[in-house]
Amino acid sequence: MKIVAILGSPRGTKGNTAALLRLTLDGAKSRGAESEIVCLRGGEILPCKGCHGCHEKGACGQKDEFSAIKEKVLAADALVFATPNYISHVSAQLKAFLDRCCGPLHCQSFRGKYGAAVVTSGDGDEKPIAEYLNRFLAISGAIPVGWVGFAMGNAADGEFPESVKKKAAALGETLVDAWKGNVTAHPFQPEAAAFQNRMRTLMLRRKDEWPYEYEYWKQNYGLQ
Repeated sequence: MKIVAILGSPRGTKGNTAALLRLTLDGAKSRGAESEIVCLRGGEILPCKGCHGCHEKGACGQKDEFSAIKEKVLAADALVFATPNYISHVSAQLKAFLDRCCGPLHCQSFRGKYGAAVVTSGDGDEKPIAEYLNRFLAISGAIPVGWVGFAMGNAADGEFPESVKKKAAALGETLVDAWKGNVTAHPFQPEAAAFQNRMRTLMLRRKDEWPYEYEYWKQNYGLQ
């Protein structure tokens, strides 16, 4: 099993978010998974321009690292998002990646993959951010298995408590076990189904404007 982790922290692999992510990936490794961390420190991915190139041609015309990172994700079995809490949301670095995933969202390109979220903060509010990320995974076709978070203001000497270390490792283990067991149930299933139906309707309505996505749906989902 191959996991790609998207780390949206300007501190890269030296920050608290990276440390919690590594604990999660270590848990996955204990179940036999391989992983790769893609760091978004700023500048790797430009903001979405709303040009509709992904809908019309299946590719974005911007010259940055988005397409290469997207291909890594598409080739993986699972996707983990990791971010610090920046004013009650994901970091700008990660948000740029999510916004550029408009094409994969429309095409449900992450269908069959598994996912999880890792969130750190200074003093709380990790849960709504983790839920946002897991909801994104679900509506893109992936199967979210859970999340782990921690407020570093509660850390003694900057260290994660043992309970959090265990929870992070367990999340990584759960991610691999869900993939091995072909688990499909998750809390966001109603939203995911509604989004898929919405996309199906949208493809029929915009088939002349978005020829790439319309053909993709015809070939992969039997759209008539």
